[in-house]
Amino acid sequence: MEKRLKKKVSVVIPALNEEKAIKAVIKQVPVMALEKMGYETEIIVVDNNSTDRTGEIARKHEATVIFQPIRGYGNAYKAGFDGATGDIIVTGDADMTYPFDAMPELLTKLDNDEIDFLNTDRLRNLNPEAMTLSHVFGNWLLSLTTKILFRWPYRDSQSGMWIFRREIWRYLDVQSDGMPFSQELKIEAYAKGFKCAEVPIEYRVRTGEVKLCTIGDGIGNMKQLFKKRLSMLRGGTDSIPQKTKI
Repeated sequence: MEKRLKKKVSVVIPALNEEKAIKAVIKQVPVMALEKMGYETEIIVVDNNSTDRTGEIARKHEATVIFQPIRGYGNAYKAGFDGATGDIIVTGDADMTYPFDAMPELLTKLDNDEIDFLNTDRLRNLNPEAMTLSHVFGNWLLSLTTKILFRWPYRDSQSGMWIFRREIWRYLDVQSDGMPFSQELKIEAYAKGFKCAEVPIEYRVRTGEVKLCTIGDGIGNMKQLFKKRLSMLRGGTDSIPQKTKI
């Protein structure tokens, strides 16, 4: 008797001019292994107004392509989440830095421990070739600030690979349209009282052009942390986390 698929996973990948890597990223998703585990998989590539062949290549390799003309990391993810139909969402960049081939282990952790939001830690076993020293320092500073302001207990506040249950998304008030989206999403999941955890992953060397602006994005993320904390204090969200019922 054929095994009945019990859950569906949506892999959401924001992409801006990633034609060099997008095929390999899509192929890295272990669809067959996930099917054996009982998961159906959809791969969603959010084309964030690319000027190259990113969207064309993604379609050719059977990904669902959502076009988001308004650029911004957060804008891309919001469009992707709105289009996702899976029970679980897995995210990661379109540049080969995140290990989509580790999805079976990550999903097993999510299910076995009944976790709502699983963050990944790139920093614990970091390959020095995968991240510049300035980026390492910036990640450390932002993560430390997040811990102090929000009592967030985990190590990597800036990681772009998350595994979470799609049902919690509607409870999260994530306003950021750009790079701070990643840290704000984690803060919201923790502050709303969802069960969160973090696991180390292998962070890999990027394929293609680096788009992150160390100083500019770092300052923007830092400003957003203080703005977020102030807004939570004004809204009476000082006793964190608060358990959200679903």
